[in-house]
Amino acid sequence: MQRYFGVRKIDSMMYLEPSDLYHIQTVMRMKEHDTIEVVYEKELFLCSIHYEKGEVFIEVVKQLEVKQDFMKHVVLVIPLLKEQKMDLILQKATELGVSEIVPVEMKRSVVKVHDKKEKKLERWNRIVKEASEQSMRYIVPIIHPITTFGEVEKLEGLKVICSTRENKKTFKNLLQTVSKYDKLIIVIGPEGGIDPSEEDSLSCHGFIPVTLGPRIMRVETVPIYVLSVLNYEYME
Repeated sequence: MQRYFGVRKIDSMMYLEPSDLYHIQTVMRMKEHDTIEVVYEKELFLCSIHYEKGEVFIEVVKQLEVKQDFMKHVVLVIPLLKEQKMDLILQKATELGVSEIVPVEMKRSVVKVHDKKEKKLERWNRIVKEASEQSMRYIVPIIHPITTFGEVEKLEGLKVICSTRENKKTFKNLLQTVSKYDKLIIVIGPEGGIDPSEEDSLSCHGFIPVTLGPRIMRVETVPIYVLSVLNYEYME
């Protein structure tokens, strides 16, 4: 069943974004009394489609049970990348349960954004919303505005750097030794890894460097790998 995220609920009527109403009417070609699922304020509702004078109306039929998410609160800190790679990370990270994504300008970032930051953020939010609907999530991950490395250092939680340096501590070792934490922050570097000076600075602010193994992965592969490990580790 198709899932959407509601923007407002008044009594038994649910309101969606205009783009979602267009999708229902024109793309999906739903008929009168067809049903959809709508998430509103982390609650799930079964809703019915109605048409009146060419407009689409969404009526709540009943509230549905929300399944508990087993994933921890994961914050993914990623470098600015070319559009195709960025889109892939946003989509797959959302499908795999990420809670927040923080795009950051790093020394080795290939892409430098000087303008159109708001348009990029709007595009990124659209990608994670659609991925959340497709993967039947109850939340849309938060995409933070493009930030600086100094702001990343201020983040609080269990803080991890995916390092390409030789390191005896693996990501698996870390998960086995640290079980109690509310938020996991994972920093992923650009092509060529995080600049040594940036990694040293993060380490001074409590970030733990870990290795993902002997293989050097593409930057867009790392978030998928890390989140897959977390899904396996915490799956009930």
